[in-house]
Amino acid sequence: MIRIVIADDHTIMREGLKRILDGADDIEVVGEAVDGFEALAHVRKGGFDLLMLDLSMPGRSGVELIRQIKDEAPKLPILILTMHEEDQYAIRAIRAGARGYLTKESAGTQLLSAIRKVASGRPYISIEVAEQLAMDAMPSNEDFPHKKLSDREFEVFSLLVGGKTIGEIADLLHLSAKTVSTHKTRILYKMDMHSLAEMVQYAVEHRLLTPLKI
Repeated sequence: MIRIVIADDHTIMREGLKRILDGADDIEVVGEAVDGFEALAHVRKGGFDLLMLDLSMPGRSGVELIRQIKDEAPKLPILILTMHEEDQYAIRAIRAGARGYLTKESAGTQLLSAIRKVASGRPYISIEVAEQLAMDAMPSNEDFPHKKLSDREFEVFSLLVGGKTIGEIADLLHLSAKTVSTHKTRILYKMDMHSLAEMVQYAVEHRLLTPLKI
């Protein structure tokens, strides 16, 4: 039996995931968390085999939360289930210690196989992510500006070039608008840019924009 804790701040999403998992005889949901603090409390308590983690929750979240969990429970498998597209966040999540990465859009068809694979000790990532990991490991003379960004800065960068306002980003990441504005200023400085338009152009050129869904 694979015992799972679901960490997601959306009640409807948690209920939907539990309905999908109810039909599996080898999987049992033994706990839920609505923010990073509750997720860490479950990790410290133990008694489960896999953490299914959303990247954007109140409190500590994202790649920072993955790293803290791996520091405290190095052997605990983490499966990321998120709204963020793979090409934006998967590499950073995997490097931080996640064993699998799945978008919520794909959960209906791939969730069970992803859980079983990650729980067995194997990674669950797409071919595209595997290729990107391999490419990043190869020696290169190119120093892309977006790779200078911290994980949180990259998250803010992705939302900014995706059309989100400072206020919307603050709500999504559970930060203050002032903090988001500070991140934006640091992003522009690190990438040697002077406007959001330059950031958007860069994102388009380097395929860092999430494709529009029609």
